[in-house]
Amino acid sequence: MHEHLAHQVSRHAASVFRKPVTDYNRDAFDASMAVWDAAGCKPLVLDAGCGVGLSTLHLAQQFPDHFVIGVDQSADRLARNVQWPDAIPANFLRIRADLVDYWRLLLQARISLARHYVLYPNPWPKKQHLGRRWHGHPVFPTIVALGGAFECRSNWRIYIDECAAALTQLSGIAVPVESLDTQPSITPFEEKYRASSHTLWRCRAALPTQDQQQ
Repeated sequence: MHEHLAHQVSRHAASVFRKPVTDYNRDAFDASMAVWDAAGCKPLVLDAGCGVGLSTLHLAQQFPDHFVIGVDQSADRLARNVQWPDAIPANFLRIRADLVDYWRLLLQARISLARHYVLYPNPWPKKQHLGRRWHGHPVFPTIVALGGAFECRSNWRIYIDECAAALTQLSGIAVPVESLDTQPSITPFEEKYRASSHTLWRCRAALPTQDQQQ
């Protein structure tokens, strides 16, 4: 793991992330919250960095009593032609937004997550890119503060080791790292990595909600 990870996590936890929220991301957040509200404000699942949205669809099917929002910043990925079923679940929404703003807007609105997935994020493997990995980014304390059943997956073991260590550092919860050998593929990357005989890794943590943290 990166030798400066613990210091970076501590530094971000001790400071306030003041990047201005753009109007576009605020509008996207408000639109998604309106759809969630109209659906009855079911327990909320966030698929962070959903890509084309197949993982969002799988999660909506897996958790029919929840509402699942997939967020990605790429209009191209969200618009790609993928094989969608004839009937799209009513608890399923994809929206284009920058996750850094979207996560902070959730926290500002005091909305806690029931489940939170970060599936195969860009690993930024070079040593100087620690700050671009989510656990090394200033927004990571916000991610932890949103609570819920958090899960991160990657084919790069170091990324998951670092994510687990950062989660433990901020939450005080021991977060194990485990392989994904028995799981069905729910994203295109997951399917591609399995077809190439990659070992897949994940870490999971039951994080307290904002109300429980008080």
